[in-house]
Amino acid sequence: MRVKGGIVTRRRHKKVLKATKGFRLTKSKLYKVAHEAFLHAGQYSFQHRRKRINDFRRLWIARINAALKAKDLSYNIFIHNLRKKNVQLNRHVLAELAVNADETFNKVVDFVNA
Repeated sequence: MRVKGGIVTRRRHKKVLKATKGFRLTKSKLYKVAHEAFLHAGQYSFQHRRKRINDFRRLWIARINAALKAKDLSYNIFIHNLRKKNVQLNRHVLAELAVNADETFNKVVDFVNA
């Protein structure tokens, strides 16, 4: 007696086709092409989750640098002085201070350069 797996296969196919809804051309219509597109999409999303961290770090550095330019200070000297003074603020916090809390950021800069 043979086992027919029609229901299981249909469910699997529908799950992949639902996930690829909105993809272009046959990538959302034909199972084989859609399955490959689905697997690639997963790889891309994994890579870009990692890449997003670097993108944000770059953004924070640009914001800190812009705030320091107004005070005639360079970014690398500021970060070096932060390390020397053992200030435990990361770039994310510094960028938030530079954008949203000018007075606090200026106090940090003055402390570091003193």
